[in-house]
Amino acid sequence: MLSSPSPLCFSVPAPPPARLWSLRASLEADRIGRVFVAGASGNTGKRIVKELLAGGYKVRAGVRDIAAASKVLPADGNVELVQADVTEGAEKLAEAIGNVETVVCATGFRQSLDLFAPWKVDNFGTVHLVDACKKNSIKRFVLISSILVNGAAMGQLLNPAYIVLNVLGLTLIAKLQAENYVRKSGINYTIIRPGGLTNNAPSGNIVMAPEDTLYEGSISRDSVATIAVEALRCSEASYKVVEIVSRPDATRKSAQELFAAIN
Repeated sequence: MLSSPSPLCFSVPAPPPARLWSLRASLEADRIGRVFVAGASGNTGKRIVKELLAGGYKVRAGVRDIAAASKVLPADGNVELVQADVTEGAEKLAEAIGNVETVVCATGFRQSLDLFAPWKVDNFGTVHLVDACKKNSIKRFVLISSILVNGAAMGQLLNPAYIVLNVLGLTLIAKLQAENYVRKSGINYTIIRPGGLTNNAPSGNIVMAPEDTLYEGSISRDSVATIAVEALRCSEASYKVVEIVSRPDATRKSAQELFAAIN
């Protein structure tokens, strides 16, 4: 009489790495649920929205003008457009954020003759957003900032990029003040400081460095969006400030490897 084969004799082939990553991303998207994106219709924000959708997330897109935003953001059932202006204070922002667990801030002032615009958006606006996050018990916050925000302390006062970015309203100083507020908020944060932003397709590979170490370099907005979304998936990204640029000679690494290398 033949005995029944033991279940231990059977094995199921492991899914390929790409499928494993896709499954992990899907599970993480389900866990996080909806993500609120401030500045969702901006050049970087709209790319973050698309990246979130591609990763299976549902998006609550915070925009100043819903009619205008509907022309640049995907017409997708997983995107909800809500009016949100970071200059209007924490109370209104808390209503706009709604019932989400994660917030990504991709706001930025529009060049104008108003020298206080960078402070209204990049400093006070971010502060308002953080305060709104506290009101709503947000658990995760990702901020898109810039390299050279701490240029003065880095000895980069004469760096042309530092001069240009500060010539109208001390933009980098405004961003640095906002970063400091995020750090003290008690919320699990990741601050991403990209180099000069381009609208070109990604080229080269991403270099990620600790804060206050990159003086120059550029990166595609698409790559910034990718790193912003990956920060939501990687526990290694928690409570970190990272700087990113693209370089043709850089070794290709996963986002998890990049974040894990930053202390």
